Amino acid sequence: MIPTHAAVSRFKPFAASASAVRRSSSHVNAAPKRPSIAPKPSINIKHIRENPDLYTKTCNDRNYLAQKANPQRIVQLFNAANQLRVDARDVRRRNNNIQDRLEVLRRSEAHGQGTTVDEQDQLLLEAETLKPTLNRISSSEADLDYEIASLAAELPNLTSEETPIGKEPRLLGYINERPEISTPVNHVDIGKNLGLLDFAAASTTSGWGWYFLKDEGALLEQALIQYALSVAIRHGFSVVSPPSMVYSHIASACGFQPRDQGGEQQSYMIAQPEKLSAFESAHEGKPGLTLAGTAEIPFAAMKANTTLQDRELPLQIVGASRCYRAEAGARGIDTKGLYRVHEFTKVEMFSWITKGKELAAFESLLAVQKEILQSLGLHCRILEMPSTDLGASAARKVDIEAFFPSRRARDDGYGEVTSASICTDYQTRRLNTRLKLASPGQTKTDFPYTVNGTALAVPRVLAALLENGWNQEQKVVRVPEVLHDWMHGIRTIEKKI
Repeated sequence: MIPTHAAVSRFKPFAASASAVRRSSSHVNAAPKRPSIAPKPSINIKHIRENPDLYTKTCNDRNYLAQKANPQRIVQLFNAANQLRVDARDVRRRNNNIQDRLEVLRRSEAHGQGTTVDEQDQLLLEAETLKPTLNRISSSEADLDYEIASLAAELPNLTSEETPIGKEPRLLGYINERPEISTPVNHVDIGKNLGLLDFAAASTTSGWGWYFLKDEGALLEQALIQYALSVAIRHGFSVVSPPSMVYSHIASACGFQPRDQGGEQQSYMIAQPEKLSAFESAHEGKPGLTLAGTAEIPFAAMKANTTLQDRELPLQIVGASRCYRAEAGARGIDTKGLYRVHEFTKVEMFSWITKGKELAAFESLLAVQKEILQSLGLHCRILEMPSTDLGASAARKVDIEAFFPSRRARDDGYGEVTSASICTDYQTRRLNTRLKLASPGQTKTDFPYTVNGTALAVPRVLAALLENGWNQEQKVVRVPEVLHDWMHGIRTIEKKI
């Protein structure tokens, strides 16, 4: 008998199995497996394929040397995947021809006409080999697509034309006059003298890189938080209190990796229990967790897997959170005291905007930062940061550095206290945050742009206030007037008798 349609059907594409994906190249095996709950990224791989030299230059400009070969590799893999797709079409076409011929033979037999048994057997034998052949092709194609996606995800954002290429920033301006302090005193000495800081106790409880803020020091932290929030609210931001712990795949989608380009550990990873519930085992265990280094990460993920309406934008939020950085730097002048610590409080701003309006949103962040630092009486310089200083997600970054009298031996006394970045659609594409654009007669879906900026990083600003507000003769620290309302009537901080 000649097989019916049910026996030899027209093939449909065969998806690669999970085991087939795991059999990919060593590069793919090195990439972390994306949990099923993770947002599905929509990276513009077509743009990378069409502009490989642009992305290679971006990697070189940013010192992403390990990734500079990725664009050309993506082109090669895409061509190989295309050839596999051609091969798959040929196999399906041959299978359909076999089916059509078998149908002809079946009808001939039904009408009492003779058929060639050898031809039938030969066709059936060939049909038996086509399905595993197509499976292998589909599996190989899935492996290539997976590797292409992994390579694309490693690439940094394209760099803004405003960004200086290289290592040197460009000076944009200053805030307030530089103070003349003949005998600078380090904030650590001031804090210990006035009973505001305790590093010794913190080293016992947590180790180096942690600290206790006490009495007026703790009040000053809360005053700075409330003042920064009040300024941001006045500029149109809504307050959100974010979680401090995020999934590791969320941090990665925002451009934050566990290790930096130099291999230094950046994030605190949360250990998962070895014993898993039946549900967890069935779903390959729990996704990894990370302590967020900035509220930018949970803020960006607030809208993961959602579609925003264009009438909602700009959507501006601000919030205070605890931040965690595993790598606090080598001990020395750059890391003494509060300047580099493992845990700190930061007030962060974040906005979703329509493409083309990112510059206005960026200037709004800078306006908040400048107002806060100017009203605190701190002398600062504003810098357009160079390409080698940009994180993976940023297309452009502006830092504001405050003057620390005790740090004059390094960088002329300046140290970063705020940062603002334009991230274009880098994060929204990786978090599957979409934007519905309504226009007369049609609706289009795109990806919104994001910008983010520090309203105030407490430890460094607090340290700058102690050093710049210190009166050597009276042995007191002057509290900026804008903080008086949150300091319970305290105008100066002095040593307790």
